[in-house]
Amino acid sequence: MPPRPNARAFPNGVLNVDKAAGETSFAVVSRLRRLTGAHRVGHAGTLDPLATGVLPILFESATRLAEFALRLPKTYVADIHLGFTTATDDAEAEREQVADPSGLTANDVLEALSTFSGRILQEPPAFSAVKVDGKRAYKLARRGEEPRPRAREVEVYESRLIEFTPGPNAVARVEVRCGSGTYLRSIARDLGRQLGVGGYLGRLVRTAYGGLSIDTAVSAADLSTADEVRSRLLPAEVILPDMELVKLNVEQEAMVRQGRAVRVLPEPGLGQIRAHDSVGRLVALGHADPLRRTFVPEKVFNC
Repeated sequence: MPPRPNARAFPNGVLNVDKAAGETSFAVVSRLRRLTGAHRVGHAGTLDPLATGVLPILFESATRLAEFALRLPKTYVADIHLGFTTATDDAEAEREQVADPSGLTANDVLEALSTFSGRILQEPPAFSAVKVDGKRAYKLARRGEEPRPRAREVEVYESRLIEFTPGPNAVARVEVRCGSGTYLRSIARDLGRQLGVGGYLGRLVRTAYGGLSIDTAVSAADLSTADEVRSRLLPAEVILPDMELVKLNVEQEAMVRQGRAVRVLPEPGLGQIRAHDSVGRLVALGHADPLRRTFVPEKVFNC
């Protein structure tokens, strides 16, 4: 079907969404695709249905930046309930009592939490999308099997105790800043194990994703028109990790948009490079060719 005469192409960009509890990340994407009529809409970094907080929604060419966005650090605030475990390591399943946590103090939790820092080995939850013998772990778990996903290395930049509520229903509220692939459910489970009383994840809020903060996020339910979404769009590069920037003049930009390498000054160094046009818009990502002393585009974006 040909486009409507007055239809405007939806721009590239990133929407900083505060996902509500109970909805899936896919449902947020679907709602915004219907609302805006954009051809390509995606998200960077799934949040579990029970979790809330920052969910970057990518529009049009920005969807091609998802792989880079996943490299950004994320910050979470989590309530870890002690004294119990659940099959899912969160509040979705029935809890089973392990031991009375009444004797625990904030110092006990602080000491145990200090081990969750740096590069650590972490076993994903049994109810997760990782594969065990070629099958999704959660599918095996739902069939009554007990999958043991292989432990993998993740990075936790910082973990700190915000608040501790002692007693038979002890809760530790923690803030964790970590890299991609880190399961907060696993941290809750393993913290409980280390304290000898069991633990599971309750409330979880992603408060930051790279430079995106929950303080400036918008609820998708509060957006009712495509123009409202347009007005809240951020430049695509807000979800890029730090990388060298080069500026292109009009002639260089035309060549790069054709996929051709160009000489730029000052000469870029090694590593990933992003190229912007004369008014600051992202044109391409690429690398330097040290022999030809050129910028070589790998991904070119429409403005």
